Amino acid sequence: MDFSGGGAAAVSGDSMKLDHFRLAVQVVRGRWFMFFSSFLIMAAAGATYIFSIYSKDIKTSLGYNQSTLNTISFFKDLGANVGILSGLINEVTPPWVVLSLGAAMNLFGYLMIYLAITGRTAPPRVWLMCLYICVGANSQTFANTGALVTCVKNFPANRGIVIGLLKGFVGLSGAIITQLYYAIYFDDSKSLVLLIAWLPAAVSIVFVHTIRIMSVEASSPWGKTPRAFFYFLYISLALAAYLLVAIVVEKTAGNFSRPEYDISATVVVLLLLLPLAVVVKEELNTFHRRKQDLGNPAPISITVEKAPSPTAPIVITEGSEKEKEQAVVRCAREMFRARGEDYSILQAVVRCAREMFRPPARGEDYSILQALVSLDMLVLFVAIICGVGGTLTAIDNLAQIGESLGYPKRSIGTFVTLVSIWNYAGRVTTGFASEILLSKFKFPRPLMLTAVHLLSCVGHLLIAFGVPNSLYFASVVIGFCFGAQWPLIFAIISELFGLKYYSTLYNLGGAASPLGSYLLNVRVAGHLYDVEARKQRKAFGGSGDDRDLTCIGVECFRMSFLIITAVTVVGAAVSLVLVWRTKEFYKGDIYAKFRQQREAAEQETTATAWFSFEGELHDRDRKKQAAPAPAPATEESPGNSKTIKLST
Repeated sequence: MDFSGGGAAAVSGDSMKLDHFRLAVQVVRGRWFMFFSSFLIMAAAGATYIFSIYSKDIKTSLGYNQSTLNTISFFKDLGANVGILSGLINEVTPPWVVLSLGAAMNLFGYLMIYLAITGRTAPPRVWLMCLYICVGANSQTFANTGALVTCVKNFPANRGIVIGLLKGFVGLSGAIITQLYYAIYFDDSKSLVLLIAWLPAAVSIVFVHTIRIMSVEASSPWGKTPRAFFYFLYISLALAAYLLVAIVVEKTAGNFSRPEYDISATVVVLLLLLPLAVVVKEELNTFHRRKQDLGNPAPISITVEKAPSPTAPIVITEGSEKEKEQAVVRCAREMFRARGEDYSILQAVVRCAREMFRPPARGEDYSILQALVSLDMLVLFVAIICGVGGTLTAIDNLAQIGESLGYPKRSIGTFVTLVSIWNYAGRVTTGFASEILLSKFKFPRPLMLTAVHLLSCVGHLLIAFGVPNSLYFASVVIGFCFGAQWPLIFAIISELFGLKYYSTLYNLGGAASPLGSYLLNVRVAGHLYDVEARKQRKAFGGSGDDRDLTCIGVECFRMSFLIITAVTVVGAAVSLVLVWRTKEFYKGDIYAKFRQQREAAEQETTATAWFSFEGELHDRDRKKQAAPAPAPATEESPGNSKTIKLST
C-alpha cells in the first residue's frame, strides 16, 4: 500500500502552517510594522496643539489672568520642545526605555492638571501648574525621540518623507483627539485633559517593543522611493480629508449628537488602522521573494585572492573621522591626567576647545559639542526662534483671538481643528516636496524654509487687522506654515550634522521653539493683551484685580501681531544666510555615504544567501522523501550565478 501521497499532503500542510507563522512573525518584527506603530504613537502625541480648547477651563477654574495663562503656555511649549534629556537617554538606551518614560510622564503631568481644574485637589500654585504641564508636554519629546528618530535611522535615504509623514500625524493628532473626545466625553472640555492623560500613554505602552533600530535593508532601488510611503501618504490624506469634511458638515448642520460623534470617531479609528494593510502587503512581498530565493538558490562561484606578502609592512593610521569622534573622550582623559602630571587644567581645556572648534565636513557625523558651537546651528536656531515662535504664539492664543473678534465658542473649536489639519498638510507637503526637489533639482531645504516664513506673514497680518471672517483662512495659513517648518528643520539638522548623535541634535533644534514662544507669546502678546484689557475695564468704570481679564476688539492683538510679522521677516532673512552658507553642500551628493552602506548591505546579502538557507534546504529535502521524485532541474543560466571574492 502506498502512503506517499498522504505523507506529501501532510508535509505540505505543515509547511503552510509554518509559512503562515513565519509570515506573522515577520510582519510584527518587520520595519514596516515598526513604521506603522510609529504612526499611531505620533497620532496620539500632539496634545499640546489643542491647548486652546481647555485653556479657558484652566483660566476660569484657577482664576488666572492672560499673562499667567500665557506663562503656563510657555512652560507647555518649553516641555514640548526641549527634549535634550530624552535625546541623551536615547543615546545610551534602546527606544523602548524612552517611550516608557514618556508614557509615565504624560500620565502624571496631565492627570495632575485634570485633578486641579476639577477641584479634586487643592488649587496648586502657579509654579506647580507650570511644572505639571511642562512634565506632561515633555513626554511628547520622548515619543518623538523614541519613534521618529528611530525611523529616520532605519530609513536614512528617505528621511524627508519619513519626517514629513510622522510629523504629519502629530499635526493631525489634535483633530483626531478632538473627535475621540467628543465621542467619549461629548462636550465636557475638562474631561479632554483626562483623555490626553491616558490615551497617549496607553498607545506608547502597547507598541513600545516594536520600535527598535534595524540594519540597512535593500527594499527598493537606490534613488527610488518605496511605494509603501506613497500608500501611507494616500491614507493619511484620506484621513485629513475626512476630518476636514466632518468639520465643515458640523459647522453647517450645527452641533453633532452623541451617536453622530460616535460614528465619526469610528471612521477615524478605521482610517488610522488602514495602513496595517500596506504593512501586510509589503511584508508578504518580501516573504515570497525570500521563499523564491530559498527554492531557487543561484550557484555561487568563489574566487580566492592571494593576500599580500607577510613581509610587506602594514601601516595602520587612525583616520580623521575616528579622531574627531574620540575628541571628547581624549579631552576628558587629559582633564583627569592633568591633576597628577605636569599638564595644567588650562592646557587640557585649550586642547578640548581646539577639538570642539574643528568640526568635520558638512554631512559627516558631528559630536554634540561641535554641532552646538557650529555657526550653521546658530543661524538655524535664530531662524527657528523667529519663525516657529510667531506661528506658535498664534496657535496658543486662538481661543482668545476668536473671543476678542466676536467668534462663537464652537467656531473656536473649528479653528483649532483647522490648524491641526493644515498643520498635517504643511508637514507632509514639505516632507515629500523637499525630498523630491532636492533629489531631482538640488533645491536646498533652507530656501524652502525661507519661503515658509514669508508665507506665515500673511496669516499674522490677517489677525493683526481683524478682517471680518478672515480667522478661518488665517488659521489655515498659520497651521500650514507651523507644520511645514518642522520637517525642513529636522531634515536640515540630520543632513548637516549627521545621524550618529541625531537623537540629541534633533531635540537641540527644537529647543529654540519655546524661547521664541516666551519672547513673542508671554512678553509681547500676553503683556499687550492685558494692557488693552485694563484700558477697556477702566473705560467702562470697572475695577478690581487682574483675574480673568477679558479684552474685546481688534486692538487686543493688533500691535502684537504686527511685531510678530516683523520678527518673522527677520527670521526669513536669517534663513537666507543659511542658504548661502550651504549652497555648495546641497549641490553635491549628500546621500553618498548611505548609498555606499546600502551597496555593502546588498553585497553581504548576496554572499550569505546560500549559506543562510542551506539548513532549511536540507530539512525540506528530508521532508519530501515520501513524495514522488521531482522533475529533473533545468540547467542554471550563467546570468543567475553569484560571485563571492574572499581574501586570504
